[in-house]
Amino acid sequence: MNDLNSQIADIEKEIRETPYHKGTEHHIGKLRARLSKLKDKALESQARGGGGGGGYAVKKQGDATVVLIGPPSAGKSTLINKLTNAESKVAPYAFTTVSVIPGMLMYKDAYIQILDVPGLIEGAKEGKGRGREVLSVARGADLLIIMTDVERSGIVNSLINELESAGIRINKESPKLKIKKDVEGGLSIHSNIKQEIGEQTIKAVAQEFGVKNGEITINEKLDMNTLIDAFSGSRAYLPALFVVNKIDLTQKPSNKSPNEFSLITAFKKTPRQQLRSFGRGDEFDADMSSSLRQGNHGLKPVEDVIDISAQEGKGIEGLLEKIWERLKLVRVYLVRPKEEPSFNHAMIMKEGQTLKDLAEKIGTDFAQDKKSAKIWGEEAKFPGQEVSLSTPLTEKMQIRFI
Repeated sequence: MNDLNSQIADIEKEIRETPYHKGTEHHIGKLRARLSKLKDKALESQARGGGGGGGYAVKKQGDATVVLIGPPSAGKSTLINKLTNAESKVAPYAFTTVSVIPGMLMYKDAYIQILDVPGLIEGAKEGKGRGREVLSVARGADLLIIMTDVERSGIVNSLINELESAGIRINKESPKLKIKKDVEGGLSIHSNIKQEIGEQTIKAVAQEFGVKNGEITINEKLDMNTLIDAFSGSRAYLPALFVVNKIDLTQKPSNKSPNEFSLITAFKKTPRQQLRSFGRGDEFDADMSSSLRQGNHGLKPVEDVIDISAQEGKGIEGLLEKIWERLKLVRVYLVRPKEEPSFNHAMIMKEGQTLKDLAEKIGTDFAQDKKSAKIWGEEAKFPGQEVSLSTPLTEKMQIRFI
């Protein structure tokens, strides 16, 4: 492990000391790819070695899993207790939660597992505060709630950095790069989009990751970070909501200087992550998310910053709606033979799935002889329309397989 850390430090030093321009792009690209591989290897080694004591064995249950990420004492335990029947210990001091506390939320006929994990602190990837285990649980989530409070809104940056360092990409899609490997013939690069990165640099990065022969097709403009992500097999692309808790505190008189609120715009499709901030003198209050949505203070309008008071229950309904929206779940209802369409037999599926996916979820044997279905709902041209199993599922669709 010490040898790995030494290699990482040496490459980081060389990258820092090498001026970046077209003449050095190829060399720096190779170094960055090599550095990424070493960091991935270090993370794997740390995960095997643990952080003192066993890891968190968490069985995923329900239709989706949401993990609460935030600094100690941000109110995560209060929130999970409010949303579910969990009994997560609540106290006004750091590290009250020392293990994973699971709870189950029933919402719109869906069972949504909520996991409260210990507070995430700087140095988590090195194991501080059982950070490795926390990050491991986060990787398995269907949605992250990145939560802080009005007193520490600027900590969002460090939380994102810890997640990024563990290979977790927030509100980003995986790079649109396809690899078709071959056994000989070298590498060929295809892209209809002009790339700032040179072809030789792309080939050098690919070769560092063991891709020496084949075709690489790129369907979006990539920077060096996303190029390396595309070849790494250790990246997790997760949707996230940003929650600011304890807004009830902003309604009390205070002599404290206004907070500077920093928000990482990882959920915007930009080539690089950028920090935008409210200028000093801009009072942080319960209308902060409204200001964000409207694009004030130079920010692009966003919709994923939610103000709540977990203690007083404020903003919880809005949060639940956002959780549902970001999980991209849909409710569909099975109509049994000889029954009238109803909303009695719900099944939870994901947006983009089809009637075929639903049949297979019911059972392999059930799906084998099914060729079509009758549907009711907004997508049906008329009640009981017969459609093929390639038909996409939509919210509140009623279905009878035939």
